[in-house]
Amino acid sequence: MTEPTDPPAKPSRAAFHQQHQLRAEAEALRLLAAKPQLGGRWLVWVAAELYALSPAPFAQMVRRELERLSQ
Repeated sequence: MTEPTDPPAKPSRAAFHQQHQLRAEAEALRLLAAKPQLGGRWLVWVAAELYALSPAPFAQMVRRELERLSQ
């Protein structure tokens, strides 16, 4: 009979952020690059793109990067 094991530890928020920061920035740049082609449709399109991202903390990172890069 085997002993139960604990589930793997979830990475800390800081570790998750550090691990995915470059990818979040690249994704935000990709979304921003589509703005000229999409014009007025861009906001609806980008909302759908963000909704499709997972996990949710990554989508939030991309959203923050979009804000930062748009300023």
